[in-house]
Amino acid sequence: MQSHSADGAVSASDQHAEEPDRHADQAPVLAELVSLREAVAVLTDREQERAAHRESVIDRLHAENQTLRRRELEYMLEPVRMGLYRLYDMSRREAERWTGPQPPDSEHAGPLLAAIAEEIAEVLARTGVEPFEPTPGEPYDPCRHRPIETADVTDPALDGAVVRTLNNGFCQGEKTVRRADVVVGQLRASKRKAASRIATKTPSVPGASTAGKNSKRPHGHETS
Repeated sequence: MQSHSADGAVSASDQHAEEPDRHADQAPVLAELVSLREAVAVLTDREQERAAHRESVIDRLHAENQTLRRRELEYMLEPVRMGLYRLYDMSRREAERWTGPQPPDSEHAGPLLAAIAEEIAEVLARTGVEPFEPTPGEPYDPCRHRPIETADVTDPALDGAVVRTLNNGFCQGEKTVRRADVVVGQLRASKRKAASRIATKTPSVPGASTAGKNSKRPHGHETS
């Protein structure tokens, strides 16, 4: 019995002796984990600082871009404002003159409206937009022309072509920003049928019937 108790005491002492060794082996691992955790915390803080810096840079660039765009828009609109100022002054002067005690003759209304239209065209030209007037007889182009109505024509060459311009169009370089209102020619039905018959009729060959008759030999004629 004593031997057993002695053996048990030895076993317990051995276990207590092994525990410090086990803790000693785990100490470097724990220290490494603590070091890694601290490094991750430092990297996280740095990344958050970088993200905040990026956001501040983006906000600053956006604000500068908006300011630049506003300045460019103001610069582009300044010539338009100047033209509108002149148009406003002209309209006010003419309104006072026409409503005054001695208004001008009605024959002056046409030139006045033409002058106003020219002033407006000049203002639009400063924005890069210019008016264009289709030429009568040019083919209808859906990209440049807006058909308002049709007109009967007798000339087949004017069928589907512009015969009159109601309102000018506007273009910006090669791009049409507003189509012109036009009247498109339409060949009358009778003329269309006549032209169709002329186009589809087979022309006769002069002398064809005569040649056919001459090719027939008279009855009873023999060749040598």
